[in-house]
Amino acid sequence: MTLDDLKPVPSLEADFDVVSHLPLSVTGTSDGTTRPATPSTTSDRIRQRLQAARASFFANDNIAAYLEEGELETLQKEVVEQVRGLLKTLVIDVDNDHNTAETAERVAKMYLHEVFKGRYHPQPKVASFPNVRELDEIYTVGPITVRSACSHHLVPILGHCWIGIQPGEQVIGLSKFSRIADWVFSRPHIQEEAVIILADEIEALCKPRGLGIVLKAQHYCMKWRGVKEPQASMVNSVVRGSFRSNASMKKEFFDLIRQQESLL
Repeated sequence: MTLDDLKPVPSLEADFDVVSHLPLSVTGTSDGTTRPATPSTTSDRIRQRLQAARASFFANDNIAAYLEEGELETLQKEVVEQVRGLLKTLVIDVDNDHNTAETAERVAKMYLHEVFKGRYHPQPKVASFPNVRELDEIYTVGPITVRSACSHHLVPILGHCWIGIQPGEQVIGLSKFSRIADWVFSRPHIQEEAVIILADEIEALCKPRGLGIVLKAQHYCMKWRGVKEPQASMVNSVVRGSFRSNASMKKEFFDLIRQQESLL
């Protein structure tokens, strides 16, 4: 046999998405043309929809706009099977161990509707109102309980945040800050990005003249595993608008939340 006798193997790259490794097209139609592959699972369909829209679906992204009616329920069933498979791979007898017999169902429900609900559920409805009295004094709200998860290890991040506002032309109710914070934090995160995402959402809702957020939390990836430091916490902040450009307003914001923190 000579080198001329060797035939190249046809490349499959053209028919596969290099990101998801899902078939993009299949052959074999009667007219010899290609047709789009039918996604085999709910997660495949959602992922294909996101990729077609060139939308990001990182761990801390909200993808609710790309879920069709009924898909959250079928996705939950799919997650149940995947979690059950994980438990079996960990050599846990889910068929006979009464403690883990329904663990997969509990975990799937917890992820999609509780601890990661900020990925799969739309933003809570928040009504804004005109600032008819043209209020321009700083007000703060907090401590707001933070319950999130580390996107590296999927273990809890627990803490508190404080939000300060210098109102613009629109205002929202105090309880709405807590609702939006819960929605944003109910996703896998790193803390540095979480506070920025929360600030973006608040700015979009009420367009304040000034905005400040401080987040203080303990990370169980550091507390429960790894270095196992039970007292360590992380504090970070974001300041925008007048809180960033005006040093005295920035100081007033931090002084106000320091008073609130002292009450903990």
